[in-house]
Amino acid sequence: MRRKQGLAAAAAVLACGAAAGLVLTGRDAPAAAPEPLATAEVTRGDLVDTVSVEGELGHRGERELTAARAGTVTSVPAPGAVVGQGGALYAVDLEPVVLMYGTVPLYRPLRMGVPDGPDVRQLERALRALGYGAGLTVDRHFSAATAHAVRRWQHAAGLPRTGAVTAGQVVFLPSQARIAETPAAVGAAVAPGRPVLTVTGTARAVHVELRASRRDLVRKGVQVTVELPGGTTARGRVVSVGATARKPEEEGAEATLDVKIELTGRAGTGGLDRAPVTVALAAERRRNVLSVPVEALLALRAGGYGVEVVEPSGARRVLAVRTGAYGSGRVEVSAAGLRAGLRVGVPEL
Repeated sequence: MRRKQGLAAAAAVLACGAAAGLVLTGRDAPAAAPEPLATAEVTRGDLVDTVSVEGELGHRGERELTAARAGTVTSVPAPGAVVGQGGALYAVDLEPVVLMYGTVPLYRPLRMGVPDGPDVRQLERALRALGYGAGLTVDRHFSAATAHAVRRWQHAAGLPRTGAVTAGQVVFLPSQARIAETPAAVGAAVAPGRPVLTVTGTARAVHVELRASRRDLVRKGVQVTVELPGGTTARGRVVSVGATARKPEEEGAEATLDVKIELTGRAGTGGLDRAPVTVALAAERRRNVLSVPVEALLALRAGGYGVEVVEPSGARRVLAVRTGAYGSGRVEVSAAGLRAGLRVGVPEL
């Protein structure tokens, strides 16, 4: 429970209340007590105490693509472009490097006579999805039918019709690729292993460098709230938490953990490629408790806090309460006779 943080917030509110004459001498309101300008309902439900951390909005699945053969870059997509299966990621010496969907990297040339394997199956699945699967059985074996389908695809793509597939022709990625950066511009000479593109997935995500001391606030699958540029909010879910703390760049700073969050709501994220956001992490959840807005608390001269209950008839009484957790501008309260549905005074400060 972040009791100290909640009490500090309440103290600031009550300090303003004292200046307005709202600090009471006991449990009964004085005769000269000012009329509350508004009331709020006592509600029952879950109260979540949150901690806000800074993050950066970006995209999931960033990775670097390197050249598989030497040559001159003759085309690259513009940053922000999205390439789907069958599309060219870039071209070297006018020959495209094509995206196909799959999870196994193309670690060997695929041709007649190669041992059976899952990389063959994903190639055949991609060829069929692209419309070159007539007479092709999707399995782990590179057959004559596979070679025929490869030659048909190569002809349509503008590649030499060899019937064999190399890493200089195809890159396997799980889904569509969004172009993030193009370190090798058109006209650049490349060699095997040189970076050509940085790509991401198309799903938006948030990256947080979380202080290691706050590791207990996150775990995979935890729901969070993200405040986006413009003040809108979106729901999110933690998809990964780094297992190794990163050494701080500044002396005296705390080590951090890499936390990735995927957005699960429908709130618009705008057209910005990257943007700062605020992530609300649940520090504690109090279930099925009574709560009121923090502004409803009154300081009692005898000590502790109270709320001014406003009856439907207009009669008022000050009720001493015990406070608990704070979250989302509300505070947990309990007292004999306090129940959901009652209304309490909320002075304008």
